[in-house]
Amino acid sequence: MSQDPNQQAALQQQRIKEFIALLPLTSEIAGLPHTEAGRFLNENQMEVRATSLKAAYKVAKQLLKDISV
Repeated sequence: MSQDPNQQAALQQQRIKEFIALLPLTSEIAGLPHTEAGRFLNENQMEVRATSLKAAYKVAKQLLKDISV
């Protein structure tokens, strides 16, 4: 059974809000340095940072679950 488009859109919006809410914590957990103004990252550097953020997001979500018990 699949969800109707309205339910899917609502779930997607909920996930986006959760991601945005956890972004400061996620960024701190990832420990990524800020880039200098005017300095651009290449594709490989962006991929490494994205991978770090994905892993940190999982940790942030688990931490939220652990402290809300």
